Amino acid sequence: MSVITPPTRQAALVLFSGGQDSTTCLAWALQHFPRVETIGFDYGQRHRVELDARLVVLREIKTQFPQWANKLGEDHLLDVNVLGQVSDTSLTRDVAFKMEATGLPNTFVPGRNLLFLTLAAALAYRRGTDVLVTGVCETDFSGYPDCRDDTMKAMQLALSLGMDKRLLIETPLMWIDKAQTWGLAQDLGGESLIHIITEHTHTCYLGDREHRHDWGYGCGTCPACELRAKGWQKWQLSAHT
Repeated sequence: MSVITPPTRQAALVLFSGGQDSTTCLAWALQHFPRVETIGFDYGQRHRVELDARLVVLREIKTQFPQWANKLGEDHLLDVNVLGQVSDTSLTRDVAFKMEATGLPNTFVPGRNLLFLTLAAALAYRRGTDVLVTGVCETDFSGYPDCRDDTMKAMQLALSLGMDKRLLIETPLMWIDKAQTWGLAQDLGGESLIHIITEHTHTCYLGDREHRHDWGYGCGTCPACELRAKGWQKWQLSAHT
């Protein structure tokens, strides 16, 4: 796993969906910043249960990690349903998951991360925060162009120029795979954080909270579940060898 240099700035705003990746990023931010706030987005996603999961995860982190509780500040939830209105994807429409002629999966919501980062930067400006933390990843990014490192660097430059303020976009998961993400979570918060992730975070694109697996809840067959399950299995195998 690559070494991530701890940032020196004083506050961070975490793009927090309530899933495995953003929860790991939240723990990472709480480990490194004196003050951390969170932001989530309601864009008409099929798996809206993640919006409920966000609140549960935040509550559990405050309860299980008293050393982080005082650092964790306000949570913000923005209504961006307009994104669902312009996105004909399997995350915003009741259609089957498939690959498109473009070579991208139809789970790709065009402009989603670009919009999220822009709104997060606007909020960060108002809140006096100059660091955004997001769980995008080039290793397990399913081909999404808005998860690439080059995209993040371009957004960092554009947002800094457009707001006339130096903004930093931190991407702790950019160069690690899902198994290493499980490992990072354990390094940050031990078994308590692993328990929160498996029991309370939500990843499944279908919003399934009925079927329990070793890695957490989900349908087990959608792309998000398959990626999470494979990462869990690889992490478990490496932990016992």
